[in-house]
Amino acid sequence: MINALIGKKLTMTHAYDDRGRWVSVTRVELGPCTVSQVKTKEKDGYNAVQLVYGAKKNLTNPMGGHLKKANIQTMPRFINEVRNGEGVSVGDKISVSDVFHSGDLIKVAGFTRGRGFTGVVKRWGFAGGPKTHGQSDRHRAPGSIGQGTTPGRVHKGKKMAGRHGNERKSISNLKVVKVDGDKNQLWIKGAVPGHPDSQVMVTTLKSRPEVKS
Repeated sequence: MINALIGKKLTMTHAYDDRGRWVSVTRVELGPCTVSQVKTKEKDGYNAVQLVYGAKKNLTNPMGGHLKKANIQTMPRFINEVRNGEGVSVGDKISVSDVFHSGDLIKVAGFTRGRGFTGVVKRWGFAGGPKTHGQSDRHRAPGSIGQGTTPGRVHKGKKMAGRHGNERKSISNLKVVKVDGDKNQLWIKGAVPGHPDSQVMVTTLKSRPEVKS
């Protein structure tokens, strides 16, 4: 059976866990996801299941032809692949209660919040320059970025100012506090990457180690 679903992050709130403790949780809307394609190793080189979630305007002709077998008439908002998907076929709808249960340990992947162009102090945690001895404009500067004549250039990969955020991140060993099948929602203990209404993929862990909560 499939072990992951795609959806969108909602908001954070509070709830009681199975031990009666008041914890912070993130509400995530997962599914129902529709299987739009089943890939096999013989035909595509690997085994995977393509899932679609949500809807938006303007279904393009190429996408309409691709989704015709799954009987999907609208342009999906999110499309992603899941490697483990035995026993499903094109057109199947999978809900959150089919995959997840309360108490499961999961992995959540999403894109972090975009913070735009930031300096080295915010982006990399640099300490900045000294605030004494006449230093009035170097408090958040990076400082030296290389040597002199040798090598005579700035090495690649140097930590400098630039775009911060909007990177794919995964957090493992998060715990499912509640599964709301009526609203297609998953309540997850703690925070997950991304801003509200952004895409997330939630996967059940194959091995479930003991995690002190």
